[in-house]
Amino acid sequence: MSSLKAKLTAEFIGTYILVFAGTGAVVVESLTGAMGHVGIALTFGLVVTALIYAFGHISGAHFNPAVSIAFVVMKEFDKKELLPYILAQVLGAIFASATLYFLFIEEINTMVDVAYLGATLPRGSWEQSFVFEFILTFILMLIISSSAVHAKAVKSFAGIAIGFTVGLEAMFAGPICGASMNPARSIAPALVSGNLEHLWLYIVATILGAVASVFVYNIINVDNSTP
Repeated sequence: MSSLKAKLTAEFIGTYILVFAGTGAVVVESLTGAMGHVGIALTFGLVVTALIYAFGHISGAHFNPAVSIAFVVMKEFDKKELLPYILAQVLGAIFASATLYFLFIEEINTMVDVAYLGATLPRGSWEQSFVFEFILTFILMLIISSSAVHAKAVKSFAGIAIGFTVGLEAMFAGPICGASMNPARSIAPALVSGNLEHLWLYIVATILGAVASVFVYNIINVDNSTP
């Protein structure tokens, strides 16, 4: 079993890579137009898939405070490790956004030029994006639970299922709400770019969506032991 230090290091590095690659794709697109929306979505999906296989056996590959909180509610994660996990995730994300800022600082006239370092912002009303983020995170957590937690799941394919879900949801919902599904992913670029407008939405909606998913998972997963 991995030590807490190893787990936190994996969560820090994993969240760093997730935010560096994912929001980095947003920044590159805003500067060059080379990525396209589909390219950004694929980047998020592929990096999540790779990170799950790289770090899943060490820390569980959460990289997402909403997922960690949901696992505690599900009683699949030690609540004593929750705050250290969230701290590691948020710090990893902030370091990633800071790295992107310094890499592109010479090309930044205003933060708008780099899409606020990939910050998630509503295209329409905050209510619309709140509902989107709630549903997206609900779906993501349900896929995580069903593919990586359920006793009968083929866990070797969990990384693919989860990564594809992230990519798919980012592909169709990203232009509307940003498709965060992850408080750390939204907190970091918002803090580093200084655009904190609507940040609360991406914290509250994602956590509520993940937790609500646990209750539905418990209903459909009445008995893991049934043949």
